[in-house]
Amino acid sequence: ILPSLGSPPSPVRKCPSAAGRVDRGLGRGSEALGGRAPSGSGAERLPGSRRTRWAGPGGKMAAARRGEGAGRALSSVSLQVLLYLSAAYYALYFLATLLMIGYKSQVFSYPRPYLALDLTLLFLMGILEAGRLYLGTKGNLMEAEVPLASSLVLTAGGALLSTYFLLWQTLVLRADSILSATLLALHGLEAVLQLVAIAAFVS
Repeated sequence: ILPSLGSPPSPVRKCPSAAGRVDRGLGRGSEALGGRAPSGSGAERLPGSRRTRWAGPGGKMAAARRGEGAGRALSSVSLQVLLYLSAAYYALYFLATLLMIGYKSQVFSYPRPYLALDLTLLFLMGILEAGRLYLGTKGNLMEAEVPLASSLVLTAGGALLSTYFLLWQTLVLRADSILSATLLALHGLEAVLQLVAIAAFVS
């Protein structure tokens, strides 16, 4: 029987080498400098910089919504095309009506007071049309309801004058009826599109 030599010596704990500590320290430093972020966290590395900007989990979704809202146009293409068409048509209407008034004053018995009234209303209609088309184009392109509403009021005045030249002027020729009816139809269609555009701008 061997004599007892006492309790066995405690195991020696190996300490990490200095090289291992240096390697782990360099690894942590590279992660900190590289700005590594967990996937799906919404982090974004700034260009030309080692810093990381954190947008949060919903950052990309919020940015997409902001971009979608900013790029949405409310201007009415149909209304804009109709305004350009009305401008060209009214130039033709004004010249044709002025020539027909001159023709009727030479061929038919056209009392002077009624001739002056028809000419005055024709030029007044031209002023209303210029203001109406300007305000309508400005309000539609700028998506502003106030100029567009002002244009709508002037459209109602222009439609009333179109009705006068269609039905109530002193001498109404067939050409007067055709020209005035076409202009009145354009005014009515523009009024509907202006109401739709104003409702879209307000909402």
